[in-house]
Amino acid sequence: MSLAAKLRHELAATIGSPGWRTALETVPREVFLGQAVYRYEPERGWVPVRRSEMSTEDWLHLAYTDETWVTQIAGVLAEDATDPVLISRPTSSSTLPGLVVRMLDAAEIGEGEKIMEIGTGTGYSTALMCCRLGDDAVTSVEFDPVIAARAKAAIAEAGYMPMLVQGDGLLGYEADAPYDRLIATCAVRTIPPAWVRQVRQGGTITAPMLGWTGGVAFAHLHVTDVGTASGRFLSDDVYFMPARPHAAPPLDTIQLGIGDASETQVDPSLLKNDTALFVAQLAAPQAQHAWAGDILTLDDTETGSHADVRPALDGGWVVHQDGPIRIWDAIEKAIAMWQEAGSPHQSGFGLTVTRESQRVWLGEPDGPRWELPSYRSSLSTTGRT
Repeated sequence: MSLAAKLRHELAATIGSPGWRTALETVPREVFLGQAVYRYEPERGWVPVRRSEMSTEDWLHLAYTDETWVTQIAGVLAEDATDPVLISRPTSSSTLPGLVVRMLDAAEIGEGEKIMEIGTGTGYSTALMCCRLGDDAVTSVEFDPVIAARAKAAIAEAGYMPMLVQGDGLLGYEADAPYDRLIATCAVRTIPPAWVRQVRQGGTITAPMLGWTGGVAFAHLHVTDVGTASGRFLSDDVYFMPARPHAAPPLDTIQLGIGDASETQVDPSLLKNDTALFVAQLAAPQAQHAWAGDILTLDDTETGSHADVRPALDGGWVVHQDGPIRIWDAIEKAIAMWQEAGSPHQSGFGLTVTRESQRVWLGEPDGPRWELPSYRSSLSTTGRT
């Protein structure tokens, strides 16, 4: 057995998913990493690590470590980088295989089903599905033409020929619809209507969700009719890069201490908890948050509304709010409802999508609910996925 095959078997055993074990043992991940990846170093930033500068053994061990390897930052592939990248965010990566398989398992993918994948990326997850289901069962869409071409070559080198589409993943791919399962490898702020229309009744949509405040949830929805779907969020906490149109717009310089002052007994550090941050995001979906020392800031770029919360000298916290939306008041009310319900994880919430709206509910569909931004308002100007 070759070293690569041995490492694939070891990785498959570590991940331990019976349904995907053969695919993990078969698909050569090293093919999908290209000639270089980025590794983050605190002192230097994102540093390109080149295959040509490593032994074959070291490169294979890197490939079969259950880690995410970034392949593109701000549109620059790792093999094209000449220097470390200090300040920017990844725009494409090979997600750690364990998380890929968790996504595939969560989507309940099985033999004989037709799959739509949104976000081909490196093509590794696409190849895993082809290995298990067959090439004809898989359609995958990637917006970035460079990433799409790179993935196409890697998938072909690995021996697979699915339907690969270079285009806007938020529009799906109507020509091959309907699909049994749709799985997204990028995070969205709201569920694109095209996805719901292109999945058959009784089929599923599995997608990580990420809002502008940074709250995450893992949606698994059943399509109930044309244009409608509903389901609960899953218990897994998964983090994926946002689809570029759904990413938060850039913030201007933040001003502190402006607007009306009031008191609150809600500790702002509560928003360092992932679920509390998700709840806050439901109440203030246009807001972005940041920390300036022990001061929490919240800013809505659409309305210019602002809030900041800081410790008071005599205990409790002081809130400054400015603009047409009282951001902290809305968050405080949502946090109170969540705490009254026992502070459940995101899996205690669900999502209902109709042609007119998308609403998140707590407990049951007739429980407390919050409207997500309209699909059009969820699109920023930062590009396409």
